Amino acid sequence: MKLKVYADRMSQPSRAVIIFCKVNGIEFDEVLIILAKRQQLSPEFKEINPLGKVPTIVDGRLKLFESHAILIYLSSAFPSVADHWYPNDLSKRAKIHSVLDWHHSNLRPGAAGYVMNSVLAPFLGRSLDSKAAAEAEQILTKSLSTLETFWLKGNAKFLLGSNQLSIADLSLVCELMQLQVLDEKDRLRLFSPYKKVEEWIENTRKATQPHFDVVHKTLYGAKDKFEKQRKMGTTTVSKPGFQSKM
Repeated sequence: MKLKVYADRMSQPSRAVIIFCKVNGIEFDEVLIILAKRQQLSPEFKEINPLGKVPTIVDGRLKLFESHAILIYLSSAFPSVADHWYPNDLSKRAKIHSVLDWHHSNLRPGAAGYVMNSVLAPFLGRSLDSKAAAEAEQILTKSLSTLETFWLKGNAKFLLGSNQLSIADLSLVCELMQLQVLDEKDRLRLFSPYKKVEEWIENTRKATQPHFDVVHKTLYGAKDKFEKQRKMGTTTVSKPGFQSKM
């Protein structure tokens, strides 16, 4: 049976898994789960993932969720995946795990919380929350600083002083790409102090082309819609063609 990937391309971790499969020549069937329509909560999907989240994969009898676990499994299970994604060297693997764990407790709540509370909330039937956005921005700014000064070492192109990308690079960059939906001035304000971070995002994008831009097409479309609405002075997001995940 072919691998199945249940995903919504407005979901940061969904994009990471899809790009990874495409870059590494892993054949899969993509099953769209539209989070804005709450399809992840349907009885049919909850039989696959009782937690009701994407991405989720089904590989034979295995049902697996949580994007980091999925990326680790795919790296280990498919021979076409190059070693640099998730090295056989245990010390290198351990360092990748440290970045992934840091991601979930730092960068993700910062980036996702800021975008949700400053942009996406009205589309999801919630109110914008300036206090929550400010708190998330503090976490995001601290996380960007940690990336710039600690995880991006020396002149290396990727995380952990490596010149080859890993699953950690892809996961974290897809997280930060969600900031594309912000107002351009706001996005520049957040990123401009962190030149190494900006270079690293571009290095990761180039290393995974053309798949990176193709998979991010839905996000780029959402970005354009938000920009048009800002010019018109509106804050309500039109639902057709926009499938949100935070």
